Amino acid sequence: MIKIRFMGSSLKDLKAFPETARCEAGFELREVQKGNQPRDWKPMSSIGVGVKEIRIKDERGIFRVVYVVQYLERVIVLHAFQKKMQKTAKKDLDLAKKRLKLVLEEV
Repeated sequence: MIKIRFMGSSLKDLKAFPETARCEAGFELREVQKGNQPRDWKPMSSIGVGVKEIRIKDERGIFRVVYVVQYLERVIVLHAFQKKMQKTAKKDLDLAKKRLKLVLEEV
């Protein structure tokens, strides 16, 4: 199973999700680590090539986990947040882009 890395406050943010959303996010990230696709996801090409978003909905709202798999060596979680509007907020997209840039600079 490939390793997982959380950028910035993404682990803390994910841990702040309500329990059901947090458990679902954990399950989905484990599936990604195994090389499988999450049940509900979409590509986030506006952030960068290969970036995907896990989509979670529970009774307390809509949650997102933005990640990229880097050369099949590591799952890198760029951002985890609660979605408040239909369209993803610019600040959330910008933060994920900033964190992706940091990852790419390490390569």
